[in-house]
This record gives sequence, C-alpha cells and structure tokens, in this order.
Amino acid sequence: MPRSAVQHKPAVIVVAGATASGKSGLAMTLAQQYNGHIINADSLQQYNALPILTAQPSAADQASIPHHLYGTLAADTPTSAANWQQRAATIIEDCLAAGHLPIVTGGTGLYIKALLAGLSPMPDIPENITDAVKNMVNHQGLPALVAYLQQHDPVLAQRLKPNDRQRLMRGTAVHLHSGIPLSTWQAMPPTPPAWHCIRILCAPPRPILHQQIEQRFAAMLEMGALAEVEVFLKTPPQADAAIWHALGLNALQGYLEGRHDLATATRLTIIQTRQYAKRQTTWFRHQFQADIPCDDMQQTCHIHAYIRMHICSHH
Repeated sequence: MPRSAVQHKPAVIVVAGATASGKSGLAMTLAQQYNGHIINADSLQQYNALPILTAQPSAADQASIPHHLYGTLAADTPTSAANWQQRAATIIEDCLAAGHLPIVTGGTGLYIKALLAGLSPMPDIPENITDAVKNMVNHQGLPALVAYLQQHDPVLAQRLKPNDRQRLMRGTAVHLHSGIPLSTWQAMPPTPPAWHCIRILCAPPRPILHQQIEQRFAAMLEMGALAEVEVFLKTPPQADAAIWHALGLNALQGYLEGRHDLATATRLTIIQTRQYAKRQTTWFRHQFQADIPCDDMQQTCHIHAYIRMHICSHH
C-alpha cells in the first residue's frame, strides 16, 4: 500500500507474540504513555472462567487502564475469529472516535490475522436459528448436522471432523439462515481493515522465554490457580468447550484427582506451555511481518521512537 494511503488511515497498535513473552506488560506501558485502551486478542482470555490460569490482566491493571474483551464470555459460549473480529472492530472504532489509541494484544494467530487482513463477509445468525441448530443436536446428535452439511455444503462437510461440534453447528446455522454454504461465504474476498496496524512482535530469546514461562506458572499457583481450577471443576462446561484448552488445566485437574503430585503437574504444564509457545513463535515468524521486533523488553526506546513518528500524528 502506498505510504500516503497508510498515513491517512487511523493507527492501531498490535502487540503480538508467544505466551509469556511480555505482551501484556508492554501493552500496559504503551497504553499509559499514549492514552491507550487495551483490546484482548487471546481466544481463552475472552472467557470468565479461569482468569488466573489464562493469565488475564489483574484487577489492578484493568482498573488503571481500560481493557476490553477480557472475561466477557461464559465458559460454554462458542466463538470464532470472525465473531472476535466483529467485536474488536467495534471497540477499535469507538476508541478512535473518542481519541484513544487502540492497542490490540494477544497470541491467537487466527485473531491477529483476522484483524490485519480482514475477513470474508459473513451473515449475522439470529438467535432463533442458533436455538434450532442446538435442538437438532440435542434430539438427533451431531450425525444429523454432518448429513445436513453433506447435502447443503459438501465442501465444508469434507473439511470438518464429525465430532467438531462448534464448526458443524456454525456451518449448519449459516446455511439455514442465508441459504448460502459457509464455504461459499469463506471464499469471498475479505474486506481490508480501515486502520493502519503497527505491528510489534515480542520475541525474547528462547532461554528467557522458558524462564518467564516457569516464573509465570509459579506466580499463578501463588495467586490461587489451584483453587480456581477446583471451583471450575465443580460445574464444568461441556467437554468440547474451548476453555478446556487452557494451559495447565488438565495437569492441575490430574493433581486434584490424585493421579500425580503437584511437582508433576507443574512439570507437565511447563512442557505443554513451552510446546505451545514454540508453535506460536513459528506462526508469528512466518505470518506476522513485524514493523518493530522486540527481543529485549528492557530496551524499548526504538518502539517509542517509532510510535512518535508513525502514530502520534493520528491521535
């Protein structure tokens, strides 16, 4: 895009990176300095369950700087990159209209991609259609949705696993409401975003990232993550709810159910978190072209210089 076109677009900061890479701390620093609002781009931090284990910002941080899309969904609520993008776009527009700098931060690659590249147009599904699909599942089971999609959206049916409840329901609902297959909607060209996104990538060296992963989980345990999981398991959501993917949940559940000790639960969580961070790092390396790479959180002078040059004129 020509520089002149970029300069006429309002600016949004995107702070991305692997889990425990320092994104939240940097977003807080930038928000404090540039009159910013922080917008969550982590799929699990949207849920009101397990705020400690999903590393949501503290109550003190949320009281000092406006935060959006943290803890706003019940544990059983299905969501998607498209749903998140729609909600985030509304908040971004509201921030810009009020003279605040939107700062989007998170590590869910699909969400970041949806923000940067835009998404194909997609119909809003009314509640009565969603309820009808839920009733179909409750009375006939997932095979009924598979059969429906094989008839009305064979491209999507071939792509989905027969037990992928959330996506099967979404595909069925879209066709029921619009009469157009979801795969057809997805193939439509995306609408580009109306903002100029300044991309900051938090990418500490691997030994430092591993150390931060260990320190953060120890802090989570001190803050009460174990008690949080114990409460969560008393009224758990359905088995395919996304929140079950929270790092450390299975390991701590195993400890609470007597399958292993706390040291083992800690070791398993750290291994799982390192593996997840490695996958995120690979994704961002190939899919996220950073304007400002940040491998040392103590040295952010170049970030501030870049922001003053490219962003402050818009705000």
